[in-house]
Amino acid sequence: MRRVGTVTLVGAGPGDPELMTLRAVRCLQRAGVVVYDRLIDPRTLDHAPPQAERIFVGKAAGQASMSQRDIERVLIERALDGQHVVRLKGGDPFLFGRGGEEVEALVAAGIPYEVVPGISSALAVPAAAGIPVTHRRLASSLTVITGHEDPDKFESSLDWAWAARAPGTLVILMGLERVESICRRLIDEGQSAGTPAAAISSGTLPQQRSVFSTLSALPEAVRAAGLRSPAIIVVGEVAGFPQMIATSDLLTLAEAV
Repeated sequence: MRRVGTVTLVGAGPGDPELMTLRAVRCLQRAGVVVYDRLIDPRTLDHAPPQAERIFVGKAAGQASMSQRDIERVLIERALDGQHVVRLKGGDPFLFGRGGEEVEALVAAGIPYEVVPGISSALAVPAAAGIPVTHRRLASSLTVITGHEDPDKFESSLDWAWAARAPGTLVILMGLERVESICRRLIDEGQSAGTPAAAISSGTLPQQRSVFSTLSALPEAVRAAGLRSPAIIVVGEVAGFPQMIATSDLLTLAEAV
């Protein structure tokens, strides 16, 4: 009887290969097949054996992406062939990574699986830009939403009114292409136009770029800076933290501790 392989869903972290976990590296080192997304840094794949099969399933410019069902089929077929399959995802597999859907498919097919968490860009990218997503005086809660959905569509699965009223910090992933409609929708739903806001492109990578503005002025600041995806948006008082630190002459060591 042919031995069934395994599938390991591995979070590759926010971009910089040095921010991968040790467990993620060890999984790659023993992989027979690596199924990876578009935002995976090519250097990450160097941890896999040279003979390992590498299968790209992300969306490239001008090319259609592989459907989610086809990705699941590849994972199952390679595992049924006895391979140790690493499903390599940016950030964390379970934060807007469709990892839950892939686990459902693997369980239905009787494939053993493991999940290796990764550092999410929702936390790491603001930190790399000098933004603490929580701060004892500025924000005691964090809300993470996807900006991939169009805020102007008739029926939205997101409650934008709630998002506009949510206390603390709002982190929006995959929202740069819709930054204007996102900011307008938040303001229309009651968020102050003067709320500090930031956008960070290519976070944790050498080409990282950031703009700091207000919610109403952020779209123009993004255009002026020429920011490109991948990027995240941060809304809330903490988005002004880097400027506050840079300009404040009141912060003492006692206050900082």
